[in-house]
Amino acid sequence: MTTHQIISPDRVAPPAANYAHARLTSQASHWLHTSGVVPIAPDGTVPAAISDQAAVVWANIGAMLADAEMTSADVVSVTTYVTPGHDLAPVMAERDKALDGHLAASTLVVVPELARPEWLMEIAVVAAR
Repeated sequence: MTTHQIISPDRVAPPAANYAHARLTSQASHWLHTSGVVPIAPDGTVPAAISDQAAVVWANIGAMLADAEMTSADVVSVTTYVTPGHDLAPVMAERDKALDGHLAASTLVVVPELARPEWLMEIAVVAAR
């Protein structure tokens, strides 16, 4: 049986937001590693607002998890890349909504640009089951 345990040593300050410092996964037999998931909707459009892009990215991740017969509870690590000058609150709110209270290890990095200028963000996840 796969287990996921939050690792949060008393010797380390608490996380700065809704995430776990680390997740220990034991006895996993299925792993999903995504590429950077970008904000392209199924119809090929890219929303202009970063909050809408975050919703599209998490919808795309949800579809990948479902095809892998996994759920957000299987996500152990999230790496978010955003371009400069954006309010990060909606990005983190979409993460929290998508994970539905589940705490994954999470890193957010501000990068100068992504592969296409209309992309304001992308996210890569690792899930284990």
